[in-house]
Amino acid sequence: MTRFPLRWLAALPLAFVLLAPAPADAAKKKKAARPAAAAKASPAKKTQTKAEQLQRLYAEYWDASLALNPLQATFQGDPRWNDQLPNYLSPDFRKQSHDFTAQWLAKVEAVGEEGLEGQDLLSYRIFVRNARDALEGERFPGWMQPVNQFNNPATLMAMLGSGTSAQPFQTVKDYENWLKRAGQVPALFEQAIANMEQGMAAGVVQPRPLMEKVLPQLDALIKPTAEETLFWNPVRNMPAGFSDADRQRLAAEYKWTIENRLLPSYRRLRGFIATRYLPATRASAGMAALPDGAAWYAYNARQSTTTGLAPEQIHQIGLDEVARIHGQIRQVMKEVKFRGNMQKFFRFMQQDPRFQFGDEDALLAYYRGLESKVMARVPQQFSLLPKAGFEIRPVEPYRAQSAAGGSYMRPSEDGSRPGVFYVNTYDLPSRKTWDAEDLFLHEAIPGHHFQLALQQELAGLPAFRRFGGETAFTEGWGLYAESLGRDLGLYQDPYSYFGYLQNELWRAIRLVVDTGLHAKGWTREQVIKYMLDNSATSQVEAVAETERYMAIPGQALAYKIGELKIMELRRRAQAALGPRFDVRAFHAEVLKDGSVPLDVLEAKLDAWIASQQGAAAPAAAG
Repeated sequence: MTRFPLRWLAALPLAFVLLAPAPADAAKKKKAARPAAAAKASPAKKTQTKAEQLQRLYAEYWDASLALNPLQATFQGDPRWNDQLPNYLSPDFRKQSHDFTAQWLAKVEAVGEEGLEGQDLLSYRIFVRNARDALEGERFPGWMQPVNQFNNPATLMAMLGSGTSAQPFQTVKDYENWLKRAGQVPALFEQAIANMEQGMAAGVVQPRPLMEKVLPQLDALIKPTAEETLFWNPVRNMPAGFSDADRQRLAAEYKWTIENRLLPSYRRLRGFIATRYLPATRASAGMAALPDGAAWYAYNARQSTTTGLAPEQIHQIGLDEVARIHGQIRQVMKEVKFRGNMQKFFRFMQQDPRFQFGDEDALLAYYRGLESKVMARVPQQFSLLPKAGFEIRPVEPYRAQSAAGGSYMRPSEDGSRPGVFYVNTYDLPSRKTWDAEDLFLHEAIPGHHFQLALQQELAGLPAFRRFGGETAFTEGWGLYAESLGRDLGLYQDPYSYFGYLQNELWRAIRLVVDTGLHAKGWTREQVIKYMLDNSATSQVEAVAETERYMAIPGQALAYKIGELKIMELRRRAQAALGPRFDVRAFHAEVLKDGSVPLDVLEAKLDAWIASQQGAAAPAAAG
């Protein structure tokens, strides 16, 4: 799923903002400075309700956070601060982030939740919960590990400066904005180095395999001249409408900035990692080896799953799910009369040429056929649908080699861009026919497109809910959507159903190996072997996934835990309502409030079940 801004922001403090007076504070100061007589002359204002007060605070908070967090604003599509780059790795910034979060939490809690209901109560509880969690997480020194192969400021800046990401390059002002932002990159990189030095002193360093992957990433960005770098793309693709004078000036300024500011900073970061940091990296793979690592990982697990489940509980859930899904795969093997054990079946599914697409056009045509097939059955399962358009596109060649097999980009807020399901046609033999149906259901319809587009269209929600989200809910819904395949006319052959089981198995394995790494002392090699022994994955995929879990501990727990909760709530509703259970109404209730923590989801579904029982009671009595 393509939600890079959210993933990237998740790797930074939640309150990735600078402390400054909010617009409301400035307005209050102006008002206080007026003469008393003038104040009396003003017409009496209507007293705001609690809900109205909170809506105003949420709007002010969001605007202040965007103004003071320019990178988040850029990814959100707000161009007002595209020339700014705060040193978000600095001690001052951490202090400012803390103060900002604490102050806004105090403002919202001063209003309180008493008397609130519906969406207003949900918004209050989610805001308070997120702010408290962010403050709690400050005890863990994630800032000492600012660079890994999955998230680091060097690749982030390269993406922004490439002209193919959120940073716009359409006007002369856009080009000047990037020049100003790029000028702040050296300070950010120097701070990353300083933070890593502190981590080396404190024993908070990355595992060696992760940093070995960072070096080739940096090498790919470091070139002898500006014209050979990725940063030259905007100059190469300068709009035709620019005047000759602007073209010449901007080209000269870009060349100077790239060669005198950016490339020296990249070389300095690369040199530090290769000569000083890499020798100091650790041989251990999990967080338990870090100071306070067990508590740190438990915190990550709570954040990711939005539950109170301990790592040990999650590990056992994973083992149980792996065993259950293996049993279902054996049923598929029996159905297709496969002779051999499960490992041989996995190899057969990976290697048999019958499961390959003939060419890129055939792959894209297959997915477009799935769209029409699924949409024909959607009315039987859903009453609440997004208004935004939807398209299927191939992944662009420049990023195809490292992109996922499928991903989703939510539509633009103004409706000018539809939701897009990107299909990766690179390395065509690895794109299996049996993997297509479940991937479409997860990334496209009714998975991420329905959930994310609907959430964005909830105009009454505060912006922090419309554009934010809980991974456990978002990815849990995506995985739950895969389970609807047969109801939506898919999984008609056993091999496609195996594709669903394999992907469900993969998410169950994540529960086992992520907790194994970080709470049970498993090695990198143990995790890779467990994946290879228990699923139809390749060595390359197993290594990449293992190192992902090492880089962002706990994140991979969200998918399966979220899916299991939604399935549990569906079974609860079916048991309570019996023949009165309406799956369309259930899906609408899950989706209608946007992404929420799983305990909030459970509470609102329980209330919905009770309301459905109450609504049916008079009819039954009559």
